[in-house]
Amino acid sequence: MILYLVDWLRDYFPSVQIFNYITIRIFISILTSFFISIFFYPKFINFLRRKKVEQTIREDGPKAHLAKAGTPTMGGVIIIFSLLINVLLFTDFMNNFYIYSITFLVVGTGIIGFYDDYLNITKSGKGRGLSARSKFLAQILIATVFMVFLYLRQDYAPELHIPIFKGATVDIGWWYIPFGVLVIVGTSNAVNLTDGMDGLATVPSMVSVLLLAMIVYLVGHAAFANYLHLFFIGGAGELAVVAGATFGSAMAFLWYNTYPAQIFMGDTGSLTLGALLGGLVVVTKTEFLSIIFNGIFVIETLSVIIQVTSFKLTGKRVFRMAPFHHHFEVTGKTAEPKLVVRFWIVAILLAIVSTALIKVR
Repeated sequence: MILYLVDWLRDYFPSVQIFNYITIRIFISILTSFFISIFFYPKFINFLRRKKVEQTIREDGPKAHLAKAGTPTMGGVIIIFSLLINVLLFTDFMNNFYIYSITFLVVGTGIIGFYDDYLNITKSGKGRGLSARSKFLAQILIATVFMVFLYLRQDYAPELHIPIFKGATVDIGWWYIPFGVLVIVGTSNAVNLTDGMDGLATVPSMVSVLLLAMIVYLVGHAAFANYLHLFFIGGAGELAVVAGATFGSAMAFLWYNTYPAQIFMGDTGSLTLGALLGGLVVVTKTEFLSIIFNGIFVIETLSVIIQVTSFKLTGKRVFRMAPFHHHFEVTGKTAEPKLVVRFWIVAILLAIVSTALIKVR
């Protein structure tokens, strides 16, 4: 919206053209998203408490988590709401393919997460939510539609870019569609698995989305993309505004989600944040690099796969409990706040390594 106002006002107030710069709109979207969310969260938390929209705690989880029962959930609703407001205000949403594609991915996944949370907290869902099969198939459908439209773009090559090696690409043709679906759905569920302690998934998501904001800005800028030997994607730079808005809203959510949490993001938030990260990864062709900067989510997911596989094959568990953060938690040697902050530190270090690898080609 602001871009249309700029076009209308620039003849009278030339200085308003500063809003045409993506960098300016990124910073504005971060601040706007933060303040919108920080304003609505107290009201939303009170509303959820009145309506008894509370987190259901698994009995087979860590015993310490039973004290979290009754904490409001569905905090992801405000993240999505704030993100959409910023998309309308600060992006070229009417003319940019990448903006309305990523918006479709966010809204579609958000609906899946919201319905799952709704079933979890109502008697009709019996506290179980969507079946894993139904949720997975719905995610695949949304991600497939996103990938098909991306694949059909004439200026978007279905290539895999190998980090470190200059010009190392592999054209996989239409296989890029299922590969992208795997990345998006995998990342979405990985964030969901990580969201098991106060603030644990929030900061790694913020770190990753901030790094992706930088990367998507670079790939959308011909000079920077050429200098860094990145794949130039015209128009994709607008997604940096979306990433900035997500960062700002997640920062506001952290204000109320840090230990002891006043609200949880629920599947509404975790599945959506993960899908957004996956979508940005596919657009920027950082699928392999994301294994590093999304390392926390990768480790958490692998821990579940290893645990389940080991138990089915040998009847023995590798970890005391999965996902990985529960393994440390159940020992009782490290308090939850300290454990969470250490995960945050690792996420930041992985992002620093990933940033360095962008230039190493």
